[in-house]
Amino acid sequence: MDSSTSRTNALLYGKGVFTTIAIRAGEPFLWEKHWRRLVRDAGKIGVDISGHTEESTRQALDDLKLSEGRARITFHDETTSELWSEGSEKRITLSIITGPPRNIANPFRLTISPFPVNSRSPLCGVKSCNYLENILALDEARERGFDEALRVNERGTVTGGCMSNVFWTRDRRLFTPSLSTGCLAGTTREFVMERFDCREVEADVEVLTGADAIYLTSAGFGIAAISEFEGRELRVDKHPIIRVFDRM
Repeated sequence: MDSSTSRTNALLYGKGVFTTIAIRAGEPFLWEKHWRRLVRDAGKIGVDISGHTEESTRQALDDLKLSEGRARITFHDETTSELWSEGSEKRITLSIITGPPRNIANPFRLTISPFPVNSRSPLCGVKSCNYLENILALDEARERGFDEALRVNERGTVTGGCMSNVFWTRDRRLFTPSLSTGCLAGTTREFVMERFDCREVEADVEVLTGADAIYLTSAGFGIAAISEFEGRELRVDKHPIIRVFDRM
């Protein structure tokens, strides 16, 4: 069955942007950071969200009255594809779905994904709805018995997890991949870096193999300490990053 809704940029190409935001005590955590990234990413891929203001989007989220959990805010480009029609008026829609926080595996096992990130891709660093690469990489890791996987770029440099950002410690110093690697500018990543002396670097897998501790951050689950990386057990590190939310 054919219809105009089956010919949209969102459905055909995954054209849209999203963010997942933690809800704590009824409030969207780091709202300003999430909204700023939505606007930036939408501009990068040509999705005009100017018809949806920050205030109206926040109101739509508040109307759901979620006290604890997470919400995914998505802007879809519902304009009909020029490849499949003679054009139509631009139409950007908003959708919000909610759910509980993601569970943190215990023990949390981390591996390296065989699927590299193209740091020169126009989608690199953009949280777009075209997220299938990340999902397939995560599925592959789980099929091997791991809970998450780190992805490297075409230069062999670590970028981050399939669904998370990565931090690690060495001799009590905190590190994370720089955005130049193709790393996603996560909101929780930014929150952590505002509170700790953290060095942004370009590091290969061997650097993380020698790390004292590894942490993953995500709006969906907060911060998780890795128990095992590529078969090597990691000791429990006492770096205060693991308690960053306790300070609030």
